[in-house]
Parts: sequence; C-alpha cells; structure tokens
Amino acid sequence: MKGLHLSLNQTQRVRLDAALQELQSLAPAAASAAAVTVADTIPVNQEDNILKGHGTVDQDGEVVATLCGVVERVNKLVYVRTLQARYKPEVGDIIVGRVIEIAPKRWRLEINFSQDAVLMLSSMNLPDGIQRRRTAVDELNMRGIFVENDVICAEVRGFQHDGSLHLQARSEKYGKLERGQLLTVPPYLVKRKKQHFHHLMQYNVDLILGCNGFIWVGEHVVVGEKTKTTGDQQKPGTEAENFTPLETRKHICRLANAVRVLSALGFTLTVELIIETAEASASSNVEINDMLGAEFYVQTAEREAKRRADLLRKKNGAR
Repeated sequence: MKGLHLSLNQTQRVRLDAALQELQSLAPAAASAAAVTVADTIPVNQEDNILKGHGTVDQDGEVVATLCGVVERVNKLVYVRTLQARYKPEVGDIIVGRVIEIAPKRWRLEINFSQDAVLMLSSMNLPDGIQRRRTAVDELNMRGIFVENDVICAEVRGFQHDGSLHLQARSEKYGKLERGQLLTVPPYLVKRKKQHFHHLMQYNVDLILGCNGFIWVGEHVVVGEKTKTTGDQQKPGTEAENFTPLETRKHICRLANAVRVLSALGFTLTVELIIETAEASASSNVEINDMLGAEFYVQTAEREAKRRADLLRKKNGAR
C-alpha cells in the first residue's frame, strides 16, 4: 500500500481501511511477533552463544535490530529479513529478463538485480536443436537468436567472480518470450515454489512468475515451438502466424491488470489468486481498463479479507 495513490471517495476510503484492518488482524500472531523496527530489542537466549547476522547489532548486552523487517533464526544465527528488499538470487531460480547488450559469445540481461546477468552462447539450445560445439558462425548469428530488448526466460546457473549471475536456458521451456506483457512487481511478492510456469488453459495464456519480480503474461506457446520460431523469425510468412486473436489479447490484459492490482495492494502473488481476481472482474462485468479504478481495488481488498477469514474459520473448525 506504500506506493498506492488512488482517488478514493469517503465511502471507498472507509471500506478500504476496514478491509486492511481486518487483513492485519487475521495475520498469524507468530508473524506479527517476529516483526521488528529499528532499535527494537530481539529476544534471545545469551547462553546459546547466538551469532548476530544481517540487520542486528550488539548494544549493552542485547541484540538490537537495525532494520525494519522480520526476525529469522537459522540454528544459532539470528538476522533480520527486510520485507521490501531487492532481489537476492539463488541457484535454480526461474527468472525473466530483458536483453540489453550483445557481447562476444554472450548476452547481457537486465533482471532487476544490482548487476546484470550473463547468458553464454554455450549455455542455451541452438535454433536447430542439435547439441554440438559452438563455432564462429554461431557467434556471428547471435542476433538471429536474441537481439536487444528481447524478453527471455532462463534459470540461474551460478555466480561469476565479479558477483554477476550466470544463466542457462538449455531446456525447451526456456528462451524468447513473445506476444505478451512484461510486468514488474516487488520481488518479495513472488515466493519460490516448485512450479513457476503456468499454462492457463481456460485463457490459452502462459503465466511465468519470475523470482526476480518480472512476470510474463503471454499467449500460450507449445514447448518445442520456441526454438522453431526463433529460427524462422526472419522468414516473410511468419507475421500472419504470429497474430494473436483478440479474445486471447483481452485475457492477457485482464490477467495483467489483476497482477497490477494485487501487487499494488501488497498481496503475495500466486496463480490461484491471480485467476480468482481476473474471474471476479469478469463475473462482475468490470471492463479491463476499469480494473485499475479505485472501486475494483477496494473490492479486491474486501474479497481477500473475506477469503482469509473463511480459511481461518475452516481451520479452527477442523480442530
């Protein structure tokens, strides 16, 4: 809600404040107890010989927080994890990035990190799909694969000596993304899960939740066709084949606006919540452009508060 600026009337403001207060009251007690601000004392047992990590300092024999966030404990290590931190990559993360430079045998990508990422020519599948040693001809044809401003999906392979990321795109599910929208959200709203690629069959849309806060919503592409289209992108007859139907474009815009609304409200982004928000707008006959209006923001907050209250009620009833 920090960066949310809406022209709310008095009734909408009261409804939004009530929904946000209910959401805050529904937060787990353990989570609220672990939240700290600057100069808060973190309760620890000094006999355990704890290790003071990031966001903590020893002051008069007590552990004091130097950041606003949540206290995390890993064995004897105690540190503060900031809620609105920059993207901190880990090996195996699924990320979405944009090509900003083509260098010898590599592409440089902007991935919402403090440094650019590097995708080596040897770390991706060639358009012909044949596994072979890269030659000078392949290096000359790099612009036939990716050019500046292309959007790419890849996986974090490791870190280089200068701290930049080394990516790989050897699987057929990775590669160039076309016919869709690239959205930027705070990275902490995207949690690491086993599955970040989602095919929404009812919309014929692909949704990729990048761990780096870049989210892709685009027309569904069958796995295996990406390398085929990359190799054929310069052929004259492919423009008609790349046409996206109007209905699919509407679904893409509706899902993208659902992501924008949820991100502005600070809700953790999951595929279930995104679909639910998009379907709620369609069932309420809300036009795609009206989804970014103040009324739909209020309705989304109220709907999420009701959903969490129902889940808590079911959980307590099952005990």
